[in-house]
Amino acid sequence: MQLNPTWQQRALSPEEAVLPIKSGMHVFLHGACASPIPLEAAMAARSDLHGVEVYHIHMSGPAPYADPDMAGRFHANSLFTGGNLRQAVNEGRADYIPIFLSDIPWLFTSRQIPLDVAIVQLSYPDEHGYCSLGTSIDTARAAVDTAPILIAEINKQMPRTLGNSMVHISQIDRYILTDRPLIAHEPSVISDVERSIGGIIADLIEDGSTLQMGIGAIPDAVLAQLGNKVDLGIHTEMFSDGVVPLVEGGVITNRRKNFKKGRIVTSFVNGSQKLFDFIDNNPIIEFHPCDYTNDTAVIRKNDRVVAMNSAIEIDITGQVCADSIGWRIYSGIGGQMDFIRGAALSRGGKPIIALPSTAAKGTVSRIAAMLKPGAGVVTTRGHVHWVVTEYGAVNLHGLSLRARADALISIAHPDFRAELRESIKEAKIFSLSVPEGVR
Repeated sequence: MQLNPTWQQRALSPEEAVLPIKSGMHVFLHGACASPIPLEAAMAARSDLHGVEVYHIHMSGPAPYADPDMAGRFHANSLFTGGNLRQAVNEGRADYIPIFLSDIPWLFTSRQIPLDVAIVQLSYPDEHGYCSLGTSIDTARAAVDTAPILIAEINKQMPRTLGNSMVHISQIDRYILTDRPLIAHEPSVISDVERSIGGIIADLIEDGSTLQMGIGAIPDAVLAQLGNKVDLGIHTEMFSDGVVPLVEGGVITNRRKNFKKGRIVTSFVNGSQKLFDFIDNNPIIEFHPCDYTNDTAVIRKNDRVVAMNSAIEIDITGQVCADSIGWRIYSGIGGQMDFIRGAALSRGGKPIIALPSTAAKGTVSRIAAMLKPGAGVVTTRGHVHWVVTEYGAVNLHGLSLRARADALISIAHPDFRAELRESIKEAKIFSLSVPEGVR
């Protein structure tokens, strides 16, 4: 099917484009750098709407549909909570849905969440009429394929990404045309603590490993210290700027991958304009929905998968909280468990949880006797393997509760080790007598 030469004449204003949305509908919003900001604003400006349920993962930019004065008109359902939705969620004006990233597409395709409208941001169409979902395929693929009404921002500056990312212009019910920069996220400033953690993790990574990493200072610190490695690969739910110099420097080649050899596989990206330029029409990068990239059966096809994920706190039995600070929702489950388990099933794989030893300017230990009340366990103590702080790396897999506590205390900040040892004396599971040297 060729592109109709009059396609641009069908473009509407944002206000006209969102007219098919009716009260009580279920609306999906494209996320991360692909957030369709002009259409979000036009939807939120519809004073005639009420009872609209909005579904999304983390969003970039403003979130006007979640403002306090939107009560009764729009209700946001966050499947992964970014900074612009935290206040709304924690004030009870929006809801958080805890779920593995790999399971979200099924919510849409099964109609457990029956979407009526998908609002997405796309690249300009090619000569065959195919637009690309650009920087974020993740959950958007399922939304586009299942929602009866598709509304799009077609942005001239959206990168054209390859893989399972195409949407033909004939599928779009209404669209607007824009030429605006995406919301970029510049690389993090790396602290000395994060640089130390990055160095410890880098030492755990073998030549030929396939990497999964998120966004933030610790993944950036790891990537910055991999320049001496050989033939690394990437199979991840997302990546950021730190991957680019390793590809350009010949460190990331994907040559030793068993699955998708020679290709970087991802579901979305988040980063700067340099990253957007790197992924644009780049044939070595395949974008796929997150129920594919995060499927443990797919992840384990590669050997030596190293999964690097962060935590807010971890208790001395190995329970990992990564989505909340006590009851207060901070982010989401995301793909942590998908890749922790997938890496564990990979031959020679290393699932890693990395976190600084302290928070609140050194006044709080992130390795705790017990998690805060209300804290969510994202990675269970049965799934956790490697844990890394700036004081070292320990592997908890197969260890008893006593041995886990000893191992984790050994990488806690020295100021808190005595306190942690004292706290476990009250728990009988830690205080049973065992022969010297037996853990």
